[in-house]
Amino acid sequence: MTDSSLAPAWKRLAAIIYDALLVVAIVMVVGMVAQFATGGRLVDAHGQVTAWWYRPLQGVVVGAYFLWSWTRGGQTLGMRPWRIRVSDAQGDAVTWGRSLIRLLVAALPLALLAIYPLTSMRAALWAPVVGWAIWLLPSFVDRRHRAIHDMMARTEIRSTVT
Repeated sequence: MTDSSLAPAWKRLAAIIYDALLVVAIVMVVGMVAQFATGGRLVDAHGQVTAWWYRPLQGVVVGAYFLWSWTRGGQTLGMRPWRIRVSDAQGDAVTWGRSLIRLLVAALPLALLAIYPLTSMRAALWAPVVGWAIWLLPSFVDRRHRAIHDMMARTEIRSTVT
């Protein structure tokens, strides 16, 4: 594979926007299923989630979407319209191991939500967004357009049509 097949960072950002919309839909479906499973008592009168398993379930389902997409064709639904895919440095399919590393490192900024007890909800919600911006920043300057999670997993984003 040549360097010319590497996708520009702006395509990655466009795909992220598409995938963010899909992740919202996935979380909504998981919420609906959880509401049915709890008989409509997923959230109490104070707005607190009552089922301990709800948030981990959301993470597992969203993570499974990305892992499945990356290992089965290298594309999420958000990547398809932009004709980009995840591959290893040689342009080959990504293994489950590399996909898992990529997912875990990419999800690290979510840990910043834990600042909520120390600050406002607004700051806590913006913290992961800032974290992801920092994670993606190298893709604009790295000669192979890799973000932090790509560097750690040794993956790249490539154009499917050159």
